[in-house]
Amino acid sequence: MRTTSITQRLADLGGAKWDLHLAARDRSEGGADIIEMTIGEPDVSLPEQLAEHAIAALRAGRTQYSNGRGENDLRDALAEAYTHRRGRAFDRDNVLCFPGTQTALYAVLQGVAEAGDEVLVGDPLYATYEGVIRSTGADMVPVPLRAEHGFRMQSNDLADRITAKTRAILLNTPHNPTGAILRKQELEAIAALAIEHDLWMISDEVYEDLVFHGNKFISPLSLPEVSDRVIAVSSISKSHAAPGMRSGWAIGPKPFMDALLPVSETMLFGNQPFIADMTAAAIRAGSPVAAGMVKRYSARAACLAERLHAETNLRVHSPDAGMFALVDVSPLGMDCDTFAWALLEQTGVAVMPGSSFGKHMNDWVRIALTIDDDLMGQAIDRISRFAQSMASDPKRVV
Repeated sequence: MRTTSITQRLADLGGAKWDLHLAARDRSEGGADIIEMTIGEPDVSLPEQLAEHAIAALRAGRTQYSNGRGENDLRDALAEAYTHRRGRAFDRDNVLCFPGTQTALYAVLQGVAEAGDEVLVGDPLYATYEGVIRSTGADMVPVPLRAEHGFRMQSNDLADRITAKTRAILLNTPHNPTGAILRKQELEAIAALAIEHDLWMISDEVYEDLVFHGNKFISPLSLPEVSDRVIAVSSISKSHAAPGMRSGWAIGPKPFMDALLPVSETMLFGNQPFIADMTAAAIRAGSPVAAGMVKRYSARAACLAERLHAETNLRVHSPDAGMFALVDVSPLGMDCDTFAWALLEQTGVAVMPGSSFGKHMNDWVRIALTIDDDLMGQAIDRISRFAQSMASDPKRVV
């Protein structure tokens, strides 16, 4: 039987990027001694008070169909929060609610690009970005994020890739997998290009609440000159340790949200009211767990860098935010896939090869900072011994 063109466009973008993670999970379930540092799962559970909000809403019968835009109270809570954080006024009509950032991003891309168009996105990139772009029929155009610039998008690299087909720039700040945060002058330069070439700016800001001490996050929503062309997406998955609740949103210009509403309604017709009630409470109260995650993840990143720099010839790119650190494995004369699979085979430590995140990451692996401190120490021990053995006898990897 024939399938449609979207299945063909996405055919090579499925689970293959996660083969190592899945192999490690299978081995762990089979009893092998595996330390899993592959995915960004918060290291704390959903806060008890949020669980109680959801349970109370369930008991109150909040299981009916939702408004196609999302529950009004949640949209009001988000408008209040963004007005406070971004320094300009938002109301509920600037917001559409979705089950998670991924769904929000999928819908937003459907509203800005189609077959024959191009969308610019930084490379390295979060693994699903190519899929949400290709799903529209548009082509993804990677913009290299260079280590010498701290993996932050540079306007000259962006300008070199803008064509008559370009419709949007997809930003991710704070960034996954690098942990980089775009600086104000960098955002302003990108915004100037968006104005010059009449482009949408889409900003994935899911790590906004996980910014490490000494760094500052600025959203393009805060730039008044592009207020009519910026759409931000986010969720409570990271900030409130609630990835399984699937509660996210898109916020941007009211005319765009009005135009996107039929797309949202066709997809899912709003989010679940009991989860919306919980999310509204979460947004208004702030996160009780984000500060602790920031403290732990930044300390683990610092420990990883300090030890690997002292004990091996591997080099760690210290993140500004988020749940991950990048390690440059090129001093061992190995690419990321060879290193990651050999590390798993020989030590039981599972990390993500950079190839899962784009064409410019062959020298890097991504390490999740979300395991407890004792296990983190054990993992660093194993990585260090492995790197030392590879440096002294590289022929051990065939």
